[in-house]
Amino acid sequence: MLINWLRDFGAELYFLVSEMAPYLMLGFLFAGLLKAFFPVEGITRFMGRRRLGSVINAALLGVPMPLCSCGVIPTGVSFYKNGATKGATTSFLISTPQTGVDSILATYSLLGLPLAIIRPVVAFLTGILGGSLSHGLEKEQWNMAKGNILKKKNSAEVVSIGSRLKTVITYGFGELVEDIVKWLIIGLVAAAFLSVLIPDSFFTQYIGNPWLEMTMVLVASVPLYVCATGSIPLAAVFLMKGLSPGAALAFLMAGPATNVATMTVVGKSMGRKALFIYMLSIIGGAFFFGTIINEFLPASWFTNFAIMDHEHGFLPDWIKILSTILLMGVILLSVYTKWIQPRLHKTKKHKVTDMSENLFTTIKVEGMTCNHCKSTVENNVSSIPGIEKAEANLTDGTVQITGDVDLDKVKEMINGLGYQYKGR
Repeated sequence: MLINWLRDFGAELYFLVSEMAPYLMLGFLFAGLLKAFFPVEGITRFMGRRRLGSVINAALLGVPMPLCSCGVIPTGVSFYKNGATKGATTSFLISTPQTGVDSILATYSLLGLPLAIIRPVVAFLTGILGGSLSHGLEKEQWNMAKGNILKKKNSAEVVSIGSRLKTVITYGFGELVEDIVKWLIIGLVAAAFLSVLIPDSFFTQYIGNPWLEMTMVLVASVPLYVCATGSIPLAAVFLMKGLSPGAALAFLMAGPATNVATMTVVGKSMGRKALFIYMLSIIGGAFFFGTIINEFLPASWFTNFAIMDHEHGFLPDWIKILSTILLMGVILLSVYTKWIQPRLHKTKKHKVTDMSENLFTTIKVEGMTCNHCKSTVENNVSSIPGIEKAEANLTDGTVQITGDVDLDKVKEMINGLGYQYKGR
C-alpha cells in the first residue's frame, strides 16, 4: 500500500516538474533579460504624476516583473519615497506579485492558454482599480521624503553587453531562483501530495458552491504566502479535483499578493487607508473576476486542460527531460547557495580575530527574505553619508556596516523601507 502511494506520488511529482520545467527555464531567461536590459533609471518619473497615466504605467511595469510579495514591498516603498504617488505605488504593489514573466509561462504549461492570458490581465486591471481608488480617496498624493532616496553610483556609466549577459545568467538563473526556490519546492511537493490524497471530483461532490469555494480559498490564502510560481501546481491539482475555475483564479490572485507580513508593512509605510484599498482591490477583484469566469466563460477552457490525464503537452519528450535536468540542477545550486554556503561561511567566520571584527558594525534586521530584500537594504544603507559598505546576510538576518555609522540614521532608513531594525 505504502509502496503504491509513493510510486503514485513520485509519478505525479515528476509530471508536474517536467511540465513546468521548459517554461520555467524560459521564464527565468526572460526575467534575466528584463533585469539586464530594462532601464530602471527614471521609473519614478512615470509614477509621480497626478493622473491616471501614472497608475497605468505602474501596473504595466508590475505585471512582467518577477517579484514576490516580500520583494515588491521595498521596491514599492522606495518608489513612494522617491516621489511616486500613492495611487501609482498601490497599483504597483497589487499588480506585481500576482504574476511575472516566469509565472505566466509556467501558468501556460499547467493551466492552459486561457488562464495564462487572464492572469496578467486581471493583475493589470486590479492594479489600476487599487491605484485609482487610492488617487480618489487620498488627499496627500505626494511624499517627497528627503534622505531616503536610493542613490545609485555611476548611474550614467555605460554597461557593456558582456556585463548585461552576465546579469541575465546571475539574476535569471541565480538570484531569482534563490528567491522562489523554497516556495517552488513546497508548491510542487504539496501539489503532488494533494493530487494523490484528494479524491477526484472532491470539490464538486462535497462543496459544489462556487461562492463558498472562493470564500474558502480566500480565507485560507490571504494570510499565508504562496509565490506566483509556487501557486500554479496547487491550482492545477485543485482544478483536477473539481474546484471551480473562478476559485482557482482567486487562489492565484490572493495567494501571491497577500500575507500577514505584506499587510503589516503596507499599513505601516503607507497608512491604514492605503492598506484598506490594497486589500479591497485584491479580495474584491478575486470575487468579481472569479464570478465572471464561472458565469460567463466556458468551463472547458479551464478544466479540460487540467484533467486530460496528463496526456496533454506540446513539446517533445527530450525537451522536457533536458529541461527537467537543468531545472533540478538550478534548484540544487540555489539550495546550496542560499542555505548551505552561508552556514559554511559562517563557520569559517568564527576563526577571524577580534581585531578584524572591530572593523565593522553588525546590526540585526527583521523581514529580509529574498535577494531583492538583501540588495535593497545594502544599497539604501550604503547611500547614507559616511557609510562605505553594507553587507546583508539573509541566513541570520544581520547587516555588517563599514564606515562612520550613525545608528539612528540606519534605523530610520531600514524602518522606512518596511523592515524592522532590531539593534546590534
